[in-house]
Amino acid sequence: QVQLVESGGGLVQAGGSLRLSCAASGRTFSGYAVGWFRQAPGKEREFVAAIRWSGGTTSYADSVKGRFTISRDNAKNTVYLQMSSLKPEDTAVYYCARYFSGVYYAPANYDYWGQGTQVTVSS
Repeated sequence: QVQLVESGGGLVQAGGSLRLSCAASGRTFSGYAVGWFRQAPGKEREFVAAIRWSGGTTSYADSVKGRFTISRDNAKNTVYLQMSSLKPEDTAVYYCARYFSGVYYAPANYDYWGQGTQVTVSS
């Protein structure tokens, strides 16, 4: 069993920055890629970014490319999402999840999820 806990969300003005953390316990992330997703009210959960176990390969949604950076510290079993130049449309609940197979952008390809952390960007 893997437990994932997100933190770092909050209220920020447009143009500001936040860093989200995803801490794992239990069987941890060892050997697995990890992804971040977000879900705004009334919308489907959408892919934000993913990172492989080694940290050498990352993938981003076009909507966040150049503004968000995903990274990981395997010694701490933690994955981060640094978000900069935030926009009101980035407002959502952000989730981290452990990837197991298939394409990174499909939520069905992730088996363990955190409870989410709210990010609100005011204009």
